[in-house]
Amino acid sequence: MWNSSAGSRKKKSSRSSMIDEEAAEQMFLEIADEDDPSVAGMEGISTLCEKLEIDPLEDIRILVLLWKMGSKEKPAQISKEEWMSGCQRLHIDSLDKLKSMLPSLDTGFLERSEFRDFYKFCFKFNLHSTHRTLDKEMVVALLTMILKDRIPSDRLETFCAFVEEQTTYSRITLDQWTSFLDFCYECEDLSTYDESNSAWPVLIDEYVEYMEEQQKKK
Repeated sequence: MWNSSAGSRKKKSSRSSMIDEEAAEQMFLEIADEDDPSVAGMEGISTLCEKLEIDPLEDIRILVLLWKMGSKEKPAQISKEEWMSGCQRLHIDSLDKLKSMLPSLDTGFLERSEFRDFYKFCFKFNLHSTHRTLDKEMVVALLTMILKDRIPSDRLETFCAFVEEQTTYSRITLDQWTSFLDFCYECEDLSTYDESNSAWPVLIDEYVEYMEEQQKKK
């Protein structure tokens, strides 16, 4: 009797996870590239944002959605295969279901390990073509959007100012990008920072030096 009941629950659970694949595929085709209908690039993603009534340049939830959908094969796009897999995983087959998800896409719902993975995704998704670095203007724009309310505002503002003002780095690497977030978690008080024992990228050392100079000017 127990086995029968368990089997019944399992079948019910399996059925509840089913989606209308044709509807999900049609959603993708409406945003797919004309030249290559197997992918949706930035133009298609912008169209999706219009349908969801969100700003693709200001609303971080579109990045959270793409991350949850599994976009990772290439930067600045989502493939049809990734889309369909994501729809199955998130139980999405209509625009209404996507809209109903929007409140849950707030980054405040992400645990620290999840957020770190998402933060890394944001860097990779915004790479251009075969480049492995982001220009500092893009980095500042992304940091401002992604880390708002996630780290202390003064740390975010001063680091962005440092990145903009310094002339050593015109482009930022993935290691530098991820190290800044880890640094924020591990070094809340800059006065405790010991450069002689630092294993952080030089960019972080230079940021701390920049902050020391700023303090002297006060």
